[in-house]
Amino acid sequence: MAREKIIIDTDPGQDDAVAMLLAFGAPEEIEVLGITAVAGNAPLHLTEVNARKICELARRTDVKVFAGCDRPLFLDLHTAPEVHGETGLDGPHLPMPTMPLQEQHAVDFIIDTLRSQGAGTVTLCPVGPLTNIATALTRAPDIAPRIKQIVLMGGAQTEGGNSSPVAEFNIFVDPHAADIVLRCGAPIVMFPLDVTHQVLTSQRQMARVKAIPGPIGQVTYEMLDFYRRYDEAKYGTDGGPLHDPCTIAWLLKPELFQGKLCNVAVETASPLTIGQTVVDKYMKTGRPANVHYMMQADAEGFFNLLIERLMRLV
Repeated sequence: MAREKIIIDTDPGQDDAVAMLLAFGAPEEIEVLGITAVAGNAPLHLTEVNARKICELARRTDVKVFAGCDRPLFLDLHTAPEVHGETGLDGPHLPMPTMPLQEQHAVDFIIDTLRSQGAGTVTLCPVGPLTNIATALTRAPDIAPRIKQIVLMGGAQTEGGNSSPVAEFNIFVDPHAADIVLRCGAPIVMFPLDVTHQVLTSQRQMARVKAIPGPIGQVTYEMLDFYRRYDEAKYGTDGGPLHDPCTIAWLLKPELFQGKLCNVAVETASPLTIGQTVVDKYMKTGRPANVHYMMQADAEGFFNLLIERLMRLV
């Protein structure tokens, strides 16, 4: 069976880092063509460094990292140091990476890769603001029909927002980019807060992570131990949600998640609700279905998969 060719577009972020590690722990199923960094959880000069740190942690210096857009399309950059710390990857002490950052811009890498690989063979996995992806689609509209699928983390409906009363962070940071991506015509699978809030780093699951031997277990535990504190204080939950790894978990075991094909649109104008994802589950608007919108997760199955694949990196 052919491996899934993916580009991970990311703004690490502890949960982004775990998504990368999960992909690296599945070399038989997933071929990571490259990592493209974007500004989001932290400014670009930090997120591209964090991406390289995780590549080195996983001993995957063969995977090239590209820096992309350093601000949203039209808005000022909104970051989340209160969640991820000043570095974007607070918790563990990771040395500065020695692997080089690629000179090519991330947007150019995305365009060139989609043009050079066979049509319908490359999956984009954006787990941060969608600025890089939207810029690529705008600059090179011919790539849209060449995309196999876009498997993204973003949006919310039933859970409300985590950056405003109605908007999830990735969409809130660059709603105009999200609008472009959702209207591009490529197949889209969306993992909103509605489903990621079901996958929590509870004390029991954290104990399983801590038991993983070596640097992988220690660093992952320290990242998630720092990261979970914000959501525990905010929501009163046992653990914080592991948003971004859901995208990779779905590629590996889609049966862990359940969703529905529906229409999703993004509010880009209202100062009250900018970044809100309007999810038409029952097709009341007549707008065509454009997203496979995830709503249910098998949390225990998710963590079983995550622990198993992290163990492969030991």
